[in-house]
Amino acid sequence: MTATNPEKTPDIKSTQLEEQPTAVLRETVRMNELREFFSRAYRSVMSSTEQQHVQLAGPPFALYRGTPTDVVDVEAGFPVAAPLPGAGNAGGADAGVVAGSLPAGPAFEAMHVGPYETLPETYGAIMEKMQAEGLTPGNAMWEYYLSDPAAEPDPAKWKTLIVWPVA
Repeated sequence: MTATNPEKTPDIKSTQLEEQPTAVLRETVRMNELREFFSRAYRSVMSSTEQQHVQLAGPPFALYRGTPTDVVDVEAGFPVAAPLPGAGNAGGADAGVVAGSLPAGPAFEAMHVGPYETLPETYGAIMEKMQAEGLTPGNAMWEYYLSDPAAEPDPAKWKTLIVWPVA
C-alpha cells in the first residue's frame, strides 16, 4: 500500500483457482507486435470454437510465461466450457489453435483500471504483496481483458483482471 496515492493502490485479493480449460494460440511475440497477435489469436480461437461447437466461458485473456523482455512467450484466447477437441488440425483460420488450461492453485488477483501501458504498476503492487507475505510469484501470469477498446474508447476506464499464481 502506498500512502502517497492510496486511490491508485489496487485491491489485491488472495484466491484459490480451479483449473480452467482454454482454447489458445501460443507464440513467442515481440512486445511491439502484441496488439496484432491478440487480434489474430482472438479471431482464430473464436472461429475454431464456433466450428467445433465449443462454448466460450469467459472474457479474452493472455497468459505470459517468464519475465517479458523485448519478446514474450504468450498464449491468447478464451476460457471454454469444455476442452477443445482436435484443435489446430483443420488448418485455415484456426491453424495453431490448441487446447490449453489455466492452472489450479493459490494466486493473487487485482483489478487494473486504466491503459495497458500502466499494467506494470499493478504487477509491481502484486509482487510487493507476495514478497511481504513471504511468497514466491509463479512463472506464469495472465490478464483477463474485461473492456473492449472498440466499445470503450477511453483507456482510463479499461478494466483488466490480473491473475498471478504463487509458485
